[in-house]
Amino acid sequence: MIKTEKELFDYLKSNYIPDLELAKDKFSAYDCYSSKHKMVIELKCRRTHYYSLFLEKMKFDKLTSLGCEVRYVNSTPKGVYSFDLNKIEIDWVERVMKKQTDFSNNNKVIKVVGELNVKNSTLL
Repeated sequence: MIKTEKELFDYLKSNYIPDLELAKDKFSAYDCYSSKHKMVIELKCRRTHYYSLFLEKMKFDKLTSLGCEVRYVNSTPKGVYSFDLNKIEIDWVERVMKKQTDFSNNNKVIKVVGELNVKNSTLL
């Protein structure tokens, strides 16, 4: 099972995208990119498997405005799922969620998110 974004990056680089590079700016909208494939990738690791995975609209808008192929790759205990954000239809909803999942700010905020069902992804 892949538990960290570093492990997920290494898995993608060694099995699928040999030229994959980490984003040079830690505040970038994406985590890594492939120059050869003209693609950016946002990585997420989930400790629990969900059939629907959330993506914030703000993140989606930033990624899809870059003018290249965009992938959202999630690892869960049941596998690694890749979503092609340029080709998927997303219904956006407002939800009350934690501001940050793994950091000290557990305040609840309203986020605009889309649910991505794993059946609409490519299982890697």
